[in-house]
Amino acid sequence: MTAKQHSNMAADSIEFECELPDPPEKVWRALTVPDLLAAWMMPNDIKPEIGSRFAFAKADAPIECEILDAEPERLLRYSWRERPAPGNTANPLTSPLDSPMDSIVTFTLDRTVSGGTHLRIVHDGFARVATPAVAGAGCRLSLNAQNPRQTIAANTHRLVLRAA
Repeated sequence: MTAKQHSNMAADSIEFECELPDPPEKVWRALTVPDLLAAWMMPNDIKPEIGSRFAFAKADAPIECEILDAEPERLLRYSWRERPAPGNTANPLTSPLDSPMDSIVTFTLDRTVSGGTHLRIVHDGFARVATPAVAGAGCRLSLNAQNPRQTIAANTHRLVLRAA
């Protein structure tokens, strides 16, 4: 990743990139078909149409989202609005994961020369609240909040897409 790419990122964004052997059509389905997305993230009712609202069913409180941009097999961008569960008083100094979080998630899919997909995920507004727990092997994760030139290799299990 070049320094220019990092300098264009918001100071509180995280970026995740990887090369997948699957074509963009299959990756798109994994990101936009509720059952397939649920296998990777959380139960949801996503409908990839601009202006459509959906939610991820999180145990303590739903994550409310709205599709901001959708270009099939190329781009998916949605708002991510997370609030503490009712009765949970947020204290960002002691528990940043309980803090309200309004952010934007962008998935960019580019076909590789081999017919696979270069997947880039940028979550703007995320790094100020929490650091990611999961990334795929062979992928790069950039935590722009601390050092815009720092890239961390991800050594956890490979991201598995179950789209047919």
